Amino acid sequence: MDAEKKNEVSGGAETDGPQPRSVRVVLLALMIAMLLAMLDNMIIGTAMPTIVGELGGLEHLSWVVTAYTLATAASTPIWGKLGDLYGRKRVFMASIVIFLIGSALSGMAQDMGQLIGFRAVQGLGAGGLMVGVMAIIGDLIPPRERGKYQGMMAGVMALAMIGGPLVGGSITDHWGWRWSFYINLPLGIVALIAISAVLHLPKPSREGRSARDIDYLGAALLTVGITAIVLVTTWGGTEYAWGSAVIMELIALGVTSLVGFVIVQKRAAEPVIPLHIFRSRNFTLMSVIGFFTGFVMFGAVLFLPLYQQSVQGASATNSGLLLLPMLGAMLAVSMVAGRVTTNSGRYKVFPVVGSVLMIVGLFLLAQMDTGTSRVTSGLFMAVLGAGMGCLMQITMLVAQNSVEMKDMGVASSTTTLSRTLGSSFGVAIMGALFNSRVQDVMAERAGALGSSVTEQSAQLDAASLAKLPEAAREAYQYAVSSGTHSAFLLGAVVSVVALVAAVFVKEVPLRGAGGSSAADASDGGGAAGAAGKTGEAGAKEAAAAV
Repeated sequence: MDAEKKNEVSGGAETDGPQPRSVRVVLLALMIAMLLAMLDNMIIGTAMPTIVGELGGLEHLSWVVTAYTLATAASTPIWGKLGDLYGRKRVFMASIVIFLIGSALSGMAQDMGQLIGFRAVQGLGAGGLMVGVMAIIGDLIPPRERGKYQGMMAGVMALAMIGGPLVGGSITDHWGWRWSFYINLPLGIVALIAISAVLHLPKPSREGRSARDIDYLGAALLTVGITAIVLVTTWGGTEYAWGSAVIMELIALGVTSLVGFVIVQKRAAEPVIPLHIFRSRNFTLMSVIGFFTGFVMFGAVLFLPLYQQSVQGASATNSGLLLLPMLGAMLAVSMVAGRVTTNSGRYKVFPVVGSVLMIVGLFLLAQMDTGTSRVTSGLFMAVLGAGMGCLMQITMLVAQNSVEMKDMGVASSTTTLSRTLGSSFGVAIMGALFNSRVQDVMAERAGALGSSVTEQSAQLDAASLAKLPEAAREAYQYAVSSGTHSAFLLGAVVSVVALVAAVFVKEVPLRGAGGSSAADASDGGGAAGAAGKTGEAGAKEAAAAV
């Protein structure tokens, strides 16, 4: 095998020096796929009014997002397991193809029913995009070296959140809403070509495995359980009252399904989520921290622009730019954390400091009122962003370092799922608290007029706000600041759980190139020690893959 061919294998086989050019090409393709997964809902959000105007079906509007979210969450752990069983490259490429098919069909939808169905197809593919990216990076780059690329991943996230609304608005205005979906096609094709041509990973051993070993029952139970949870958090307090029969039935269905799932996992030959990975203390703690990071982050992304538009008079058109202090700080700190982790091999300080900064940032944001300036709120957001910058990628890094290489896919998918479920709960619980507080304050300060203004929704767009009488508008601004105070204060309280989890993290040496650094390490579950040996074997397999 010549030197050029050797350079086309995974980064796990590299010991020194810069990553080969082919690995950098693959990383670029992976970042494009990650961007597709994160950018989609951001772009579609700004196009929704135009879509409803052409297709109608306003009463089904929420399902355009819900169908995508449900399909993504439910398929995430299944994609991770399929990657472990059948090879990450082919499974990841399959997820991109499904995502692109869903995008093309969504762009061709002729009514709202078709659009909702095609968005579900798109969501199925999206469930494999983030998991595939994280798992392949786990195969390509040893944990000790992975910190160097944290800034790249954080940058993609910031780009999606800031650029999504701007890109979506521009595309809708100039090309039409269908191009909000079609824009995925050229990007996805570029990613497919690059991955097909350059990515080479060792094939997983299939000895003793067959299609009959796949845990179909476990996959079905997990899908039903996750679907029920997401529907509860999506519908609770909006479509249905929290105490309604529908919500109670969904809660019962979700709990029953998940309990059944755990029982099935103990007996399955190839469980969707092997329960032994939770024997690793660090992996379990990272799942907890990821859940609460998602809880806080997506709640902040929802309420900060709302506060700045309603109270500070900012333009909704540039809503993504309102988050720049938070996302900029997150990007900068993530890059620093990655470099320090790579250079020193130490990482425990980041979950601890990140959790503290997250608590402080949320507490500061809870102090905002109608007189808070944009500069002050920007500084508060930067503190929160710095905290999340310490946490966003470190959680995945430590989780992957805590399991054997053969479980890299399920570890990545489980951590991703934890963050996804955390975001669902965060948006639902913080949203319910916000809406309740806004409606109570409006009733107190504006009487019957205030109640009538917010009886359908506590969130008003700029046009509706401008039409209100001055007294009602001032009452609404006070109510929004009061609602955000309650929501962010709740976020600060629940973030204490993340801090407690971070304190108990054990600093296990990160596997280096070849996996030797963790060969004798253990974080309480024994997974990391085995992971070091498996990592070394994986590096040898990677060297022979081409």
